[in-house]
Amino acid sequence: MYEYEISQFRSAELIRRAEHERLAREAVRGRRAARREAASRAAEEESHSPRLRRLRSARAA
Repeated sequence: MYEYEISQFRSAELIRRAEHERLAREAVRGRRAARREAASRAAEEESHSPRLRRLRSARAA
């Protein structure tokens, strides 16, 4: 009887650990996606700035 209870406890613990690790990976993916999105927005805003337009036109001339 004790072996069965121990087995059930171990199984439940493994399930909890797997769920925790899955949530941690999901959080990391979310943070990475947010950083990529922020970086692309910053790059897009920078590409439309007047300073860069002047630099580009100066290079072309």
